[in-house]
Amino acid sequence: MSTAVPTDDPLVRERAHLTSSRAALRAMREEVEALDIKDVTANWVNSIVLERQIEDRIKALADLAHTPLFFGRLDYLPPTQHGQRFYIGRRHVHDAHGDPMVVDWRAPVSQPYYQASKKDPRDVGLRRRFGYTGGELTAYEDERLSDPAEEERTSRLLQTEIERPRVGPMRDIVATIQPEQDEIVRADLSGTVCVQGGPGTGKTAVGLHRVAFLLYAHRERLARTGTLVIGPNRSFLQYIEQVLPALGELEVKQATVDDLVAHVEVRGADEAATAVVKGDARMAEVLRRAVWSHVTAPAEPLMVVRGSRRWRVPAHELEEIVRELRERDIRYGAAREALPQRIAHAVLVRMEQAGEAPDDRVQNAVARTAAVKAVVKECWPAVDPARLVLRLLGDADFLAEHAEGVLDADEQKLLLWAKPARSVKSAKWSAADAVLIDEAADLVERTHSLGHVVLDEAQDLSPMQYRAVGRRCTTGSATVLGDLAQGTTPWATGSWEAALTHLGKPEARVEELTAGFRVPSEVIAYASRLLPHMAPGLAPVESVRENPGDFEIRAARPEEADAAVVAACADALRHEGSIGLIAADARIAPLAAALEAAGMACLSPGEETTAESRLTLVPASLAKGLEYDHVVLDEPAAVVDGEPDERTGLRRLYVALTRAVSGLTVVHAAPLPEQLAVPA
Repeated sequence: MSTAVPTDDPLVRERAHLTSSRAALRAMREEVEALDIKDVTANWVNSIVLERQIEDRIKALADLAHTPLFFGRLDYLPPTQHGQRFYIGRRHVHDAHGDPMVVDWRAPVSQPYYQASKKDPRDVGLRRRFGYTGGELTAYEDERLSDPAEEERTSRLLQTEIERPRVGPMRDIVATIQPEQDEIVRADLSGTVCVQGGPGTGKTAVGLHRVAFLLYAHRERLARTGTLVIGPNRSFLQYIEQVLPALGELEVKQATVDDLVAHVEVRGADEAATAVVKGDARMAEVLRRAVWSHVTAPAEPLMVVRGSRRWRVPAHELEEIVRELRERDIRYGAAREALPQRIAHAVLVRMEQAGEAPDDRVQNAVARTAAVKAVVKECWPAVDPARLVLRLLGDADFLAEHAEGVLDADEQKLLLWAKPARSVKSAKWSAADAVLIDEAADLVERTHSLGHVVLDEAQDLSPMQYRAVGRRCTTGSATVLGDLAQGTTPWATGSWEAALTHLGKPEARVEELTAGFRVPSEVIAYASRLLPHMAPGLAPVESVRENPGDFEIRAARPEEADAAVVAACADALRHEGSIGLIAADARIAPLAAALEAAGMACLSPGEETTAESRLTLVPASLAKGLEYDHVVLDEPAAVVDGEPDERTGLRRLYVALTRAVSGLTVVHAAPLPEQLAVPA
């Protein structure tokens, strides 16, 4: 609630409230720092856990100097919320009496800040937005939602915040969340949501804010089960890693799909056709058959000797035990662990029939006898997932046996290594091989499931990769984010229905974001010329930006191509914000040399931009998910030609064209792709 300041100037009053709120946050942090836990912990383990929790709480209460503590205000009409006034911010702040000075944006009382409108004011009399320069409050803007005389208009401060120059890692969008985004952010934890969104629609930010909201609403549950954000590559994760800490959430882990399946060292790469087959969902059946092929029927009866007595279990009874375990819906390894106890129980039945009274200790002792262990080893041997995949890829007969009726002869030939590896360690595993090993590992032992997983740039995953992610949230939910038009792998998904089925979440609802907040209207219109050629039927993004942005196409002579790119970068650096020079991967080395010769330092993707170092040289293959105030795009035709097929090349170009927030300069010496010609 507000703190009264004796002045008629609203801006002075709001600045005073900001000062008071910062002081209150400082007091909250100092109170935690002053905690003495010496007399409240029973042992050193509890002490370490409590100390870590206190450290995390201190970090969460940090006052970030250049991040506004609150960005909005709601004045409720009486009697709703007793007609109170609430300041909406990134975290809760209270005064010495426990009264709120800033309310967390995730609290139910804050939701009308994002959802209220003239048509549906939700009992809000006034919504005030604040403008900041650095950490200083410099402006405000009011919307009187319950005043019929006031027309609904586009927020100038909202536009300014969206278009603010970007330097450093990705920022949160907590101050600019739109109603359709807010509905996704606040969706219930129990359901999986898939967000189809074109460039600049904020799908990544929506996914991250959804994690923050779920941790607020279900903190205890997710603290037990865990949360995970999965991105396409390490550069992307470095770019987004500061969003959740800025919202006060420090415990969310981040990883790539390759990190999840890192059972072996990846040192090799597959041809596209081979990778497509390895990523096909049919491989799951091949692996299932291969794993369970190790189970065989016992050939001999079992004889267990205990003292002077011998206990015999006939082969047909052992076979029945094996068959029952195999028919149960449990993992190979779990069944193997249960087998000796089942056999031992059969022995105990005979002991009881003979008048003995054995207990659990006797059963455990029988299960550990050499005779029982020998039966288990013979009919249910241990399976090493990596060795299994090694054999499938190196033994044509073994592969043919388990791929019969699933993969044809040509597909099997694509899978086989030209020179089989001798061991797991010597094999040059590919990223797709690691996913196969992960599938096999799950057939043997169940993969641990998390409470919630966010999967970004999901359109690029293969069916087998979707299965790998799905194993991490079998008992939890997921937020799937992507754009079918930006699928740039040969195995990219063609529909969300298929992708969600492979993920194990066929019931998930699909939401589409089509309002573009990041990419200027002229830039997105130019990039959208590619859509009919690479993703027909997909709705183009409609930019809501009032500023059309700077857009220019520069033609250069072949011998002056590098110099023209350097000149375009120099021009871009005269403006505020970050600059991304995006080029086909093969063009990165010569452009890096040209920039160095011109005395222009550049960063690599993922390295944090600063006021002194704002230019990043970005291979087109790593551009997805990144954004820059101004983009210089080198040789669009080379970006297309750098991919194995035209559709993938056009999609890669579409990604590169849509990384700009304020301006785009296209530099080319070769003719532009014909798909970029002005539509008829």
